[in-house]
Amino acid sequence: MRQASCMRQAFAHEAVLEMEPDADLRVPGTAVTAALRPLAPHRVDASRAGGEVRVRVLFATEPDSEPEVRRRIEQALSGQVPLPDGIPARWQLCASSPADVSAAETEQAERLIRG
Repeated sequence: MRQASCMRQAFAHEAVLEMEPDADLRVPGTAVTAALRPLAPHRVDASRAGGEVRVRVLFATEPDSEPEVRRRIEQALSGQVPLPDGIPARWQLCASSPADVSAAETEQAERLIRG
């Protein structure tokens, strides 16, 4: 989804977390939202895969802001962003990296780009 450098583009980021089996999968997304608001519209999906939790963040921002958005995502998923109502970050970040926007995400990516 590359366009002119001054226009918003879609990006993806993936992470693997270690979480307790009964931990709420929505909480890492809450941390990401707290870190990115209002910098980048985004969507967070989390799913269990065996003993791991896989988190995928689809976001839209200007290319010059991409490194800052990724830094904030990593901070949030490292438990460094305070959560609302004192909710504890009950996970450990095991891996985190940029990812490609998939063909299945194209429609959602376009909505995020439009804001």
